[in-house]
Amino acid sequence: MIGAEELGSDLEVISEEEDCDAMPYFVMVVLDLDETLVCAYETSSLPAIVKIQATEAGLKWFELECVSSDKECDGKPKISYVTVFERPGLQEFLKQIGEFAVLVLFTAGLEGYARPLVDRIDAENRFSLRLYRPSTVSTEYREHVKDLSNLSKDLSRVVIVDNNPFSFLLQPSNGIPCIPFSAGQPYDDQLLEVLLPLLKHLSKQKDVRPVLCDRFRMPEWFQMHGIPVFGSPM
Repeated sequence: MIGAEELGSDLEVISEEEDCDAMPYFVMVVLDLDETLVCAYETSSLPAIVKIQATEAGLKWFELECVSSDKECDGKPKISYVTVFERPGLQEFLKQIGEFAVLVLFTAGLEGYARPLVDRIDAENRFSLRLYRPSTVSTEYREHVKDLSNLSKDLSRVVIVDNNPFSFLLQPSNGIPCIPFSAGQPYDDQLLEVLLPLLKHLSKQKDVRPVLCDRFRMPEWFQMHGIPVFGSPM
C-alpha cells in the first residue's frame, strides 16, 4: 500500500499554470467508497474515543442499518448496524466534480451494505452509475479488481480514485491512489485541496494517462510489487 509519505509530493495542488488552454469537457471519474469517500465501523465495536474525536473535529456522521451477507439461524438475512463518517468536504467535492465529470461509484463492498450508504451520501443522485462487488473481477494477483474496460472502450478520459491501488491493477495508468481516510485521523483535506484540483486539471486533457503516469508512476509501482503491467499505458 502506498503511504502518505510516498504520496505527499505526488498529491500536490495543481497550479493554474499547469492547466492547458482547452476548455474543460466531461471526463469519467470512478470513485471508490470505503476509505476514499467515507469510513465505516460496526457500531458495536466503534471505540468511544474515536467517535468523540471525530465529532469534536466536525466530521459528519450517521448510523446505518444494512443487510449483511451472513444469515440468522432461521435463514433470514442478518441485519448489521454501522456508523459512517463522511470524509471532510465530501458533499462539496461531489457537487463540484459533477460540473465537469460523469460520476461512477465503484465499490468492492456488497450491495446490502453499500447501497443504503450511498443513498445517504448521494441524495442528489450525482452518480450516474453504482457498481458493487459482483462487478469486480478476480485476477491471478488480486481479487475484487475494478476493470475499467467494462465502463468504456476508450479509457483516455477515464480516471479511478481509490485508496487501494490494487483495485486498478488492470489499468494502472488511469489510477489515482488516494490516501486512506479514517475517523481516527479526522483532520483531512484530501478531497477539496488535493483531489479536486487534480481532477479539474485532468478534465482539460485529451488523454489523462500521460499526466497520471508522470505524476504517480503506477505501472512502475506495480512492477516493483511483482505485478506485470497489463495492456498499453497510452
